[in-house]
Amino acid sequence: MTRGHLRVYLGAAPGVGKTYRMLDEAHRRRDRGADVVIGFVESHGRTLTQAMVDDLDVVPRAVLTCRGERFEEMDLDAVLARRPRVVLVDELAHDNAPGARNAKRWQDIEVLLEAGITVLSTLNVQHLESLNDVIEQITGVRQHETVPDAWVREADQVELVDMTPEALRRRLAHGNVYGLDRVDAALGRHFRIGTLTALRELALLWLAGRVDDELERYRTEHATASEWHPRERVVVALTGGPGGEALIRRAARIAGRSRGADLLAVHVSLGNSPVGADPALLARQRMLVEDLGGTYHQVLGEDVPSALIAFARGVNATQLVVGASRRGRLANLLRPGVGVTTTTLSGPIDVHLVTHEEANRPQRRPRAGSVSRRRRIAGYALVVTALALLALGTGLPRGEDYLSNGILLVLATVTVAALVGGLWPALVAAFSGSVLLNLFFTEPYQTLFVSHPRNVLALVVFVFVAVAVSVVVDQAARRTREAAQASAEAQTLATMAGSVLRGSRPLKALLERLRETFSLESVALLERRPGISARPDSRQDPDTWEVVASVGERPCEAPGESDADVPVDESLSLVLHGRRPRAGDRRIIEAFAAQAAVALRQERLAREAATAGPLAEADRMRTALLAAVSHDLRAPLASAKASVTSLRSREVRFSEEVQAELLATADESLDRLSRLVTDLLDMSRLQAGVLGVTVTDLSLRESVFSALDELGGQGCGVRVRAPEELPPVVADPGLLDRVLVNVLGNALRFSPPDRPPTVTASWTGEQVELVVADHGPGVPEQERERMFVPFQRLGDTDNESGLGLGLALSRGLLEAMGGSLEPETTPGGGLTLRLALPAAQTPSR
Repeated sequence: MTRGHLRVYLGAAPGVGKTYRMLDEAHRRRDRGADVVIGFVESHGRTLTQAMVDDLDVVPRAVLTCRGERFEEMDLDAVLARRPRVVLVDELAHDNAPGARNAKRWQDIEVLLEAGITVLSTLNVQHLESLNDVIEQITGVRQHETVPDAWVREADQVELVDMTPEALRRRLAHGNVYGLDRVDAALGRHFRIGTLTALRELALLWLAGRVDDELERYRTEHATASEWHPRERVVVALTGGPGGEALIRRAARIAGRSRGADLLAVHVSLGNSPVGADPALLARQRMLVEDLGGTYHQVLGEDVPSALIAFARGVNATQLVVGASRRGRLANLLRPGVGVTTTTLSGPIDVHLVTHEEANRPQRRPRAGSVSRRRRIAGYALVVTALALLALGTGLPRGEDYLSNGILLVLATVTVAALVGGLWPALVAAFSGSVLLNLFFTEPYQTLFVSHPRNVLALVVFVFVAVAVSVVVDQAARRTREAAQASAEAQTLATMAGSVLRGSRPLKALLERLRETFSLESVALLERRPGISARPDSRQDPDTWEVVASVGERPCEAPGESDADVPVDESLSLVLHGRRPRAGDRRIIEAFAAQAAVALRQERLAREAATAGPLAEADRMRTALLAAVSHDLRAPLASAKASVTSLRSREVRFSEEVQAELLATADESLDRLSRLVTDLLDMSRLQAGVLGVTVTDLSLRESVFSALDELGGQGCGVRVRAPEELPPVVADPGLLDRVLVNVLGNALRFSPPDRPPTVTASWTGEQVELVVADHGPGVPEQERERMFVPFQRLGDTDNESGLGLGLALSRGLLEAMGGSLEPETTPGGGLTLRLALPAAQTPSR
């Protein structure tokens, strides 16, 4: 079956015209002959919208009863049975009432799409899951009805319905969005100019990201090779050299000139070169790129210019920043540099060739593959010995007929010299051997004169071949040594990364890996103390530095005390003690130092996040408390004040019955206020860990009947099955009574009159369980834990449900007494709460 199409009308706020635009599209499709029905559309009392609804076929809504209230939801089964071609489903992020087929309306829409039905729907940007925290910062309200971004991105069409904040406020003021009784409150809160502007920007940015994904998908599917530039993207090429930071900052300034531009850094690793860039410099440059809001990428290629252009075209870049070449003039004359070649290949991409301080300094070639001095001496000694034996002519006849034999012997000497001593001994062997061949194997002998032209040609060709062989053999030997060293470095870095990823404390693991790799006594990361400026003697002063992390015995307290130190930046330095590393190990140690700085920053960010977590939770709780207090505490206060004010009035004389009723109302309101304040205080004590608990042995059976008596007449219908031989429990009498009243009152509130709750008590081993089961609408499994979050009512908005602290407080009080409270589903429908308390130890008989 072909999947249906989904079209979503996205808006920044209510009232921008999403529903009207959806209805207009429905009329257009109906006029073209399509079977169009309304699954669920809410007109919110808007005349024009309702007129559009009345002109279309409507599938009757399903009526669900939950907690004594009636809810109207889309009848999914009726729509599937009707099987229209197009169905309109408003507010796709809506949470369905308990008892519906799916918990979310977007899940209903998914069922319709799988059935091959095209769906038109609407969505406000504040209901996107990824923007939930940002929306809360902007509006001060956290949205509980959300839809996954990935699901919306998969829609066939997302159309933005936009309106300026000023125009939307005018619509609101004219009563075209909400009723006139809600206009003032809306204008002062959610519909402020700044709030609407921020929401509008979020909607535009989110849709721009989706459009960008669609563009990239289109170019991939159609293999589009040309560059399209809907947005500025600046790519900076990094070689891992010391001038990379200047290039990054220049590229960031270029990207900053265009709003919304992207910054991407790329390093090309050459597959034909075993020695890569300096890993320490690359690590620091990567940190800088990420600090400036960019992204870092690494690609593998055989040729730097071609790889750069391929990457730039792949990300649809508009500008490419390349550093000026550090090659000499002769090298530039023989072969163009990376910048010139990249510019030639760039096409429509703008290439910025940026100079920097390091551009004028001669480039030092890596000495990773150079042979040692001892081997060069051995190579020269081999050349002298071999040529001397050849000159003495030990056993070799002289003459032109043996010229080829001499050439082979000298060529073998050149090859062995290149393998042992490198290029220069091989070149000496080539030119010295050619002289010996001229002296002893060509006429006239023992002179440098050559009588036959063919011998001149043979000697010239020999010299050329000998030099070529010496160069090739030397490069092969050099590359072999470089590859071995690069392999060792890569293995060391891979081991370092693995130990860091597997460790719970990455900085400690990193330093310990460095200490083990180079057999050091201790490794320490030092940081300059705040407020102390750099002085010439500061590297010797321990008071200037602070050890932020160390491994091993007797870590150095100042860089000057160490056997080797690697400055990371102006304030950080990695110091080693135990042995002085070789010069070739410096690259690896610098990589360790750069990664240590990253690990230190991550640990500090983690500590800050851990510190901010409780503060954020406290702030969230305080915000929820203020929101709850604004209504739930105000209502009983207002009721009590109105009753007392009426009784004190001298203008009206009330009868005794009315006075008694007013006094009863005031008394009931103050009792309710007292309970609310007590709940708030107990919850705050629970969260602070200072709630006083005094436990004793109690009869759970008697406590249940006492709680039912406190609930009054409504508790008489509860069926209790508690055996008399039930063992006592260990609990605080007052707290247990609070828990039972809350749990039983909650069950009574949601049970239908003809099916009252049941209470069953039992015991197993060291625990006594009390099971309170009601037969109400129940709570979906994915929503159960929300019942125990303070200030949550799961959509219940009646004025009698309090602050939403009952179940949260009950679980907290039980846990404070060593018990537990877990929700389950009642067989046949409803919610079951299972209370467990420790049983008292009864004396043995």
